[in-house]
Amino acid sequence: MTELPILDPEAIANLRALGGDDGDAFLREIVGIFLADTPLRLEELDSSLASGDANRFTRAAHSIKGSSSNLGALALQFAANRLEARSRENAPGLESGVADLKAEFQRAKAALGRLLEAAAPVPPAALQR
Repeated sequence: MTELPILDPEAIANLRALGGDDGDAFLREIVGIFLADTPLRLEELDSSLASGDANRFTRAAHSIKGSSSNLGALALQFAANRLEARSRENAPGLESGVADLKAEFQRAKAALGRLLEAAAPVPPAALQR
């Protein structure tokens, strides 16, 4: 694992700004999508590693790298980037890279949970969109 921040405050601020005055509804939506999709990509890493499908493995790592970058999950992005590079190079030890990635996802998930607990409530007008 790395000493990078779990979440980039600037990326979170940018997501909040994109939502305008929606009371963090946009942020909650983006985080929800991330938290629903990433476990599927982690499962894809496991299954493609077991089946020896290097292309699928690399795509799953790349997908996690991109989504974590968009959300500002820096440590997760770094771990996914490292795993993607190792996969492209056919480097040994991908299993340990997947374990590191899963640990970073759990850290990001916990940090995002704390972030949403402290987030602004969604105003009723934003719920009617």
